[in-house]
Amino acid sequence: MKINKLWRLLFFLPILASCGNQQTTLQNDIAVPVSVIDVKKGPIVQYLNSTGTASAASQVVLSTEMAGNYILNTNPRTGQPYKLGDLVEKGDVIVKLENPEVVNNIGFDTKKLTFEIDGLQSEKQKSLYEKGGVTLLDTKTAEVALAQAKTAFEDAKIQMQKTEVKALFRATIVDIPQITVNARINSGTAVVTLMDYSKLLMDVNLPEKYLTTIKLGQEVNITNYTLPNDTLKAQISQLSPVISTETRTFIGRMTISNPDLKLRPGMFVKADIEIARKDSAIVIPKDIVVAGGRGKTIYIVDRGAAQRRTITTGLENEKSVEVIEGLKAGSRLVVKGFETLRDNSKVKIVK
Repeated sequence: MKINKLWRLLFFLPILASCGNQQTTLQNDIAVPVSVIDVKKGPIVQYLNSTGTASAASQVVLSTEMAGNYILNTNPRTGQPYKLGDLVEKGDVIVKLENPEVVNNIGFDTKKLTFEIDGLQSEKQKSLYEKGGVTLLDTKTAEVALAQAKTAFEDAKIQMQKTEVKALFRATIVDIPQITVNARINSGTAVVTLMDYSKLLMDVNLPEKYLTTIKLGQEVNITNYTLPNDTLKAQISQLSPVISTETRTFIGRMTISNPDLKLRPGMFVKADIEIARKDSAIVIPKDIVVAGGRGKTIYIVDRGAAQRRTITTGLENEKSVEVIEGLKAGSRLVVKGFETLRDNSKVKIVK
């Protein structure tokens, strides 16, 4: 019985081996579907990525210059009292102070009328002097009176302006305290905070090795995670010449153009600063490069088979990488389906 089993085993081994070879052959004959692109030369830019917090280029807290009863004005653009988020133009009166006693002491209307009368009197004296009707002294005396009246009137205007809190520039209201209308408030009370963030500032820490690479006026790309599809432009406006002994970095200040007010003060912002550029290089997608024990590899298609190539890379950014050695222009580069490839694997090119 044992001899019969042994003969049966010896009989089937060649058959099993033959089936295994056929299966291996079939696997080797299966073409792996891949997508390819033609390798071309093109430009590539390498960036230094840094982050920081944006702040408004212009901000002011407006306070009262006299005591009086608080009146919050109506925004002519909305028909409602001024509120948080409202846009104001330079010269807009946001808050008024009512103080009849102060207004009476200023005597604005009286000083205005005196200035007008003295102006007419001075013109009359000049006309009479030209006709010989009065002396030069009379004319000069009238001019002195007019000058004094003008000074008094201008001083009255300055005092009256203290009853109003005006916007100093085009801006947005970012803080307005809750104050009861007609409540008496003192001089020096903060009543509104304005911020112009059509331009923003941002400080970033830059590595010491780029001290001579990054220049004043250099353009910077600005993005924020809440605005993934919008890239704003900034410029390097200031550079510190001092290197921090703790971080080995120096401070760069950027001015960000924000005309549509997409970025808001306080947002965490990413800055991409150009540090190197080549206008003509072999550039391929970064995500198809496989790093391993053999180094960095990619696959090309040659005569229906995948050929593994070990490459040396140069400049790179988030999406692309420059190939210095190991790949030539005109090669057909595998960009999809490379994950399962081996050297000399048969491939089928699909779209």
